[in-house]
Amino acid sequence: MVNRSHNNQGLIGMNYLQKCGRSHKSGLQVNMEPTTESYHSVFVADCLDVLSRLPDESVQLIICDPPYNIQMAEWDIHSDYQSWANQWLLEARRVLCETGNFVIFGGLQYQGEAVSGDLLSIITEVRRQKLFNLVNLIIWNYRNGMSAHRFFANRHEEIVWFTKSKKYYFDLDSVREPFDENTKRLYRKDKRLRPESIEKGKNPTNVWQIPRLNANSKERVGHPTQKPIAIIERLIRSLSYEGAVVLDFFAGSAVTTRVAMQHGRHSISTDKEDEITAYFQKHLTTWKQRKDMFTSTNIPFQVLEVNEFNSHPVFHTGTNLKKPDINK
Repeated sequence: MVNRSHNNQGLIGMNYLQKCGRSHKSGLQVNMEPTTESYHSVFVADCLDVLSRLPDESVQLIICDPPYNIQMAEWDIHSDYQSWANQWLLEARRVLCETGNFVIFGGLQYQGEAVSGDLLSIITEVRRQKLFNLVNLIIWNYRNGMSAHRFFANRHEEIVWFTKSKKYYFDLDSVREPFDENTKRLYRKDKRLRPESIEKGKNPTNVWQIPRLNANSKERVGHPTQKPIAIIERLIRSLSYEGAVVLDFFAGSAVTTRVAMQHGRHSISTDKEDEITAYFQKHLTTWKQRKDMFTSTNIPFQVLEVNEFNSHPVFHTGTNLKKPDINK
């Protein structure tokens, strides 16, 4: 089979830019000024209600873990899943900025389970309307899971990464996996490899081997489908920048805001279920009690009250994000 990378003009171009010490044009379109304080809103709201309130092109990263329509709860029942999904997909495109990224967690329904409501349904809708560009299908691989006798036991979940344009922001260096010293020593003997690239580490690829949260995990706050901090952290670090706005309108456990606080991003986390605020408070309590578990941020953060939402930086987008006046 022909190796397409030998004729990949995009890869060749990026290698040339790196050799010249230059950045991709997408990195020139974002405001990389230092952030002195981050602001966060966590509250109960329907996804369409909160999306309708956000300005056009005001969000850099959307993290989305939607209901799968497997009808295990009232909020997970949709008679016409694709029509419903189409509404928030259209709104997500509107609020996403030109350099923005949109990631959706999901899976595939098997053997006619329930009704349509998986990633295939969403990807079909995106392609039908040409809403986003597909960059990667990320495979989250884990060891623990349900056993099976009539099929191969499932040990992965998919994360689809969409962008609004080809000018999307991506910081690979922030999530590279370091080489061990023996590997570094071997690679340094290869004169084709640049020493600075060896020090940076390797691309983690689109297969992420990250354990699921078990019942006794110290990260758990009570949400049944809570995602590991390690996954959300990799997404936020690579697909957004300091001072950017991160939105999660199916926030569940509010882990997105927990990670955004740590890395100096502004965030909005909303969910239709009332428990989101209690889950968020558990995150804060756990973080304060066990700061040894995570790298602490040096950037102060502030949690806005629901009635202060109009002061969130998402409403002050432009070349420079303004510090919100919460006394308005």
